[in-house]
Amino acid sequence: MNLFVYTIIAGIMYGIFFGLVGMGLNIIFGVLKMINLAHGDFIMLGSFLAYWLYGFLGINPLVAVPIVAAVFFLLGLPLYYAFVPRLIKSKDPEMLSFILFFGLSQVMEALVVFFFGNNQRSIPSTAFGSAGFTIFGQRFPIAWLITCLVALGAFGFVYWYLQHTRMGRATRAVMANRDEALVSGIDVERISALVFCMGLVLASIAGIFSFFVIGASYPSMGAELTTVSFAIIVLGSLGDPLGTILGGLIYGVAVMFMQSYFSSWAEILPYVLLIAVMLFRPEGLVGKAARSA
Repeated sequence: MNLFVYTIIAGIMYGIFFGLVGMGLNIIFGVLKMINLAHGDFIMLGSFLAYWLYGFLGINPLVAVPIVAAVFFLLGLPLYYAFVPRLIKSKDPEMLSFILFFGLSQVMEALVVFFFGNNQRSIPSTAFGSAGFTIFGQRFPIAWLITCLVALGAFGFVYWYLQHTRMGRATRAVMANRDEALVSGIDVERISALVFCMGLVLASIAGIFSFFVIGASYPSMGAELTTVSFAIIVLGSLGDPLGTILGGLIYGVAVMFMQSYFSSWAEILPYVLLIAVMLFRPEGLVGKAARSA
């Protein structure tokens, strides 16, 4: 019984984190209708930047959040204007975006290997202190709680932006129909650039806290994280950023159950979920609600 309770609670916390992992990928897809194959590598890059800030400058991961977010926002602007507008105007933007982001993924991985080597890097969970917390008699590290609170804060920001700001309403209009939004006078280019940068910022924040949920970071982890992120956003609903939260929760609980009871099968779970959703509900679990909104 204790293992079952632990699995449920740990799965929820795990899922909240993975909702953050997938959020950046889904918000970019919602506006640009492009899958960022380098998404996992941006998460990886965020984790290595946090590792450098902690290891060489002594900056706590929580304090590093606004620093890393600012760096990735500023990184996103030249990346967007250098590549994305040309992709959108091309004859086959979807295929070219796959090729571009795949190439970018390889470049980022090579740069991290060059500067940090192939060894795994980690930030100790004691960066937040050695205390833990208890829920229903189950003990968890304080780093998990902080990670969940940061992720929930990020979800709250995305919700506030989409539902309660003028730019957010324009973003939802672009998500619904890019051409109609353009005709109605919305600055689609500006919205697209902002959302692209926002997606990278969300990925970088997930990277900061990946040490405390996933474990050590290494240069080749990006491809695996991209696959997991894609499974989560398909599970929730492609193009619906807030549906990613549901997808993350389902994925997190499922992973914890697999690790607790069928550990040898846990690695294939993202692929099984992805295939199952594509076969039985390709619009995602909240697809209809997203379309009718």
